[in-house]
Amino acid sequence: MSIGSIPVLSGLLMMDYQLERKLEENAKVSVQEAVFSIDQALGRMEADLDMILPLAGKPCDQVLDTLEQRVANSPHLRSLILTRDQQAYCATDMDPLPYISAFSQSGRQTELAFDAPSSPNAAIIKIQRPHNDPGIIATAYGRQLRDELRAFQDGLTLLLEFNDLYIWSEGDSRDAQRPSQVEFTERTISQKYGYVVIGGYPKGYAAQEFRLSLHQVLPSLVLVGVASMFIMYLGLTISAKKKD
Repeated sequence: MSIGSIPVLSGLLMMDYQLERKLEENAKVSVQEAVFSIDQALGRMEADLDMILPLAGKPCDQVLDTLEQRVANSPHLRSLILTRDQQAYCATDMDPLPYISAFSQSGRQTELAFDAPSSPNAAIIKIQRPHNDPGIIATAYGRQLRDELRAFQDGLTLLLEFNDLYIWSEGDSRDAQRPSQVEFTERTISQKYGYVVIGGYPKGYAAQEFRLSLHQVLPSLVLVGVASMFIMYLGLTISAKKKD
């Protein structure tokens, strides 16, 4: 019986090793791909900053219609705001100008917020060029980031951190607890925008995948084990006959 169990045990050990390497590699690759994807989403917002930059510093009544038209024609935008001396003075949304100015004064390039007065239940992403004065702020709804993360449909949980706040495909910092990412955890920082991507599998995921694979592979391993026992039996039988 021990001879027949050797190929079965060896096969199970190899299957477990290959599964762990697969999950580890997928986490590493997915985190890098997520950075690329989110960078592109933020890059589209940043392109709007460059396009509107010539309007920065001009009187609001002269440029507000142009700003509103740009927002209307850009599905990824929620609002555009002009700043001067780090003070917001012209905006396409209904948020108070002092509230918007706080981001301008923060010196941050990007920010995740959940407290926008005009959108109290929404996740909002903000972007600016901190050293431009006069400058522009662009905002978008966080669902765009969630949609980018939902493209990774392979069991891996991806989470974005903007300073001390986070967002992922099914929730954000307002949830009672963070999603589980304890298995094969990987993290990397966007060199362009400074946010952090964390990828990992929930607790028990590897064991669950092993069990699923086991149902598919075990019958074949058992057959190999039985065949090994049969071959060994034949070998012993033939050897015994030769001795006789």
